[in-house]
Amino acid sequence: MSGVAIVMLLVSIGIVWGGLVASIIFLNRRPEVEDLFEDPDLVRDDEERAAQPHPFRDT
Repeated sequence: MSGVAIVMLLVSIGIVWGGLVASIIFLNRRPEVEDLFEDPDLVRDDEERAAQPHPFRDT
């Protein structure tokens, strides 16, 4: 491999692994919110839909 190819390899590795490290740090500092308000009407609709039989095709 030429010197330019090695430099580009190192740059691309740095970008990929740097993005991974940055995203891990970001998620550790600002975790996703788990306590979201759920609309009771939407929850009831979901439960009713889950109780119905699964639709099927006749094809």
